[in-house]
Amino acid sequence: MNWIKIKNNTKVNLNDIPTLDIDDLRNEIISLVTIDKMRPIAFFGKDWGRGQVKLFVALADDGQNKPAAASDKEGGFYITSSIFHAGIKSYECLTNIIPSFHNFEREFFEEFKIEPLNHPWLKPLRKMGDGKTNYPFFKMEGDEIHEVAVGPIHAGIIEPGHFRFMCNGENVYHLEIALGYQHKGVENLMVQAPSNQLIESIAGDSVIAYSLAYSNIMETVKGISVSNKAQLIRKMALEMERAAIHIGDLGAISGDIAYLMGASVFGATRTLVINTMLEFSGSRFGRGLITLGGVNFDIEEEKIKRALKTLDKVESDVTRMVKTMLKNSTVMSRLEKTGTISTERAQELGLVGIAARASGVNLDSRFDYPDKWIKELNFKKEKFEGTGDVNSRFQLRYKEIIDSISMVRKIFEKLKEFKNEPVNSGYEVLSKENSKDSFAISVVEGWRGEVVHIAMTDNSGNLTRYKIKDPSFNNWYGLALAVRNNGVSDFPLCNKSFNLSYSGFDL
Repeated sequence: MNWIKIKNNTKVNLNDIPTLDIDDLRNEIISLVTIDKMRPIAFFGKDWGRGQVKLFVALADDGQNKPAAASDKEGGFYITSSIFHAGIKSYECLTNIIPSFHNFEREFFEEFKIEPLNHPWLKPLRKMGDGKTNYPFFKMEGDEIHEVAVGPIHAGIIEPGHFRFMCNGENVYHLEIALGYQHKGVENLMVQAPSNQLIESIAGDSVIAYSLAYSNIMETVKGISVSNKAQLIRKMALEMERAAIHIGDLGAISGDIAYLMGASVFGATRTLVINTMLEFSGSRFGRGLITLGGVNFDIEEEKIKRALKTLDKVESDVTRMVKTMLKNSTVMSRLEKTGTISTERAQELGLVGIAARASGVNLDSRFDYPDKWIKELNFKKEKFEGTGDVNSRFQLRYKEIIDSISMVRKIFEKLKEFKNEPVNSGYEVLSKENSKDSFAISVVEGWRGEVVHIAMTDNSGNLTRYKIKDPSFNNWYGLALAVRNNGVSDFPLCNKSFNLSYSGFDL
């Protein structure tokens, strides 16, 4: 097989990555995805000089759809590449056979104008046209068909995105989502001036996940070690972020079904969690906590004691409210069978994170690519038996809140063993040179799903490419399909149950 295998948070020499003819690459991808049950996590290009473009592909081998015995092994990534020489501007698309490639191929085409021939949905991904032509929305005809347009300007502080519903009365036949209204150029900025401060600003609700992925990958490229204590604090912060945002989402779902008691309780309870992060780091969202070489703040024993008491209350209040809601027939009539994505459709689209697990696709980067703490603290991967509706996403969020609180408790206990360790490798790490001709990958399971970062350096050690994939990149189309055959008034509820990121998508 013309691929090189790489583990999470490790690097390979860029020159060791095989280069295949594009037709051979396409055939191998089809085989590995359809037969070996791998899935795409990266498909991106790089200017290779002299009019050439090099395409890099990463497939995850994480045990999806494999027998239990086979999926127990530690997962990894298979990497390969292909070169499009000057003048070659097309290839036969993959999307017709593997739908999960549809956004990857659209992004590659948008950036390099190399067309995936016969792509079924080759529309702008982030660039909404040249100002002269309108975005080509899907159209339906019929006497009773009408369109409902929402955005891109929304009420309140929500970020820009346009939603175009094709409806018959109140019933949604099709929803098309057009994004890309924020042109930030983050990936280029990361090459020019990489920093934790910049990476924390990409998706404000996933500060810890993004900063951790960036720190992991740069520590890999620079050869920086991180103390056990710092690793545990990072993992604690990631689970606190997961619990806080999930609690907030339970409140948002409650608000959209007019269950105001739930909205109030979950809103107040989320505040307890993020205020604990404020006490740990000076920021309710953990900004400034993680840095290259470790973390910027130690956690005193007295703060841990207060945090444990707070988490006891959080667990109790969330559990009481969730159980009360799930006993309410009016609540259940709104949650059950609303916005359903089947297991087969979730796999076909390549959904990740909460959206995937709620539909029975058992993907979780924490366990698929485990670090030593997953094993040492005895964290287990458990499949969630969901049906892919709003109710499943609601209940899965509750389960993950409780699991995250349990993880944090174990981490606090484990920290006692390393109380005399430093939490930071020192400021000299910032000037430490990158390894040359490197390709490194870091995948972190944020609360929304897998956050993927890839870094490449040249023969002088300069960072030349920094690729980012937010879980929303995979999941926005899942939301579009979830609302089909639902009432248009169910869209806000479906939307909150996914809670996808505009800014994480609009790089």
